[in-house]
Amino acid sequence: MHSAWQKIVHTWPLNRFPVRLFSIIWVRLKGAGRDIAPILVVIAFFQLVVLRQPFPHLGEILWGILLVYLGLIFFLEGLEMGLFPIGERLATGFARKGSFTWLMVFSFALGFSTTIAEPALIAISAEAAEVATEAGFIEQGDESQSRYALGMRLTVAFSVGLAVVLGVLRILFDWPLHWLMAGGYIAVIIITFLAPPEIIGIAYDSGGVTTSTITVPMLAALGIGLASTIRHRNPLLHGFGLIAFASLLPIIFVLLYGIVLFRS
Repeated sequence: MHSAWQKIVHTWPLNRFPVRLFSIIWVRLKGAGRDIAPILVVIAFFQLVVLRQPFPHLGEILWGILLVYLGLIFFLEGLEMGLFPIGERLATGFARKGSFTWLMVFSFALGFSTTIAEPALIAISAEAAEVATEAGFIEQGDESQSRYALGMRLTVAFSVGLAVVLGVLRILFDWPLHWLMAGGYIAVIIITFLAPPEIIGIAYDSGGVTTSTITVPMLAALGIGLASTIRHRNPLLHGFGLIAFASLLPIIFVLLYGIVLFRS
């Protein structure tokens, strides 16, 4: 603790601390404002110019925009301070340790845990359960909906875990990404014709919701950290691609989940 405090004092002298702090805050404010500005312009244009209607509940909308703005600032700062560094360090540590088994276990666990906690997946699973109940595909009742939603979440999380393992194997053995992706989407097309129509849209959407807030930063950090550590691997060529697998395999597994569930 004492050495850490000395480092902070040495890095940020007390007489310059307010200036440095204000500079960092200003950079974050500008960056988040630049990111969110196009969305606000589009919404305002279509609401005021095309529809020619005032914003309903303007106060609530402005408060919500402020929360999104602040949340984006804290989220991006948290990525740079926490998720990206720890992901890269873990990947580097396992690669240097030289334990293939533990690297595979860690890869699967990382994909599974980040996906099962993904807010977008939780939301779409709950929504899919409600729609399936209304359509009569599952029994009425909260227990049936919860079981359906949990089964879907576990299926997607398991598939992402396998996707991360496949992506790590690709980095280790230098497998061609384009052939793996082409083969995967051919499998998607074939299974789509076998799956019940009620699950197809959900399956394709599940590939998108897995690549969201939590999953993307950790998988990107894992791939870049691993590719940076292994000899003869280029982080630009080999460090990316994990997210592509995390989008592909959930489609296949949810389609299979629908085949088993609706035709059993």
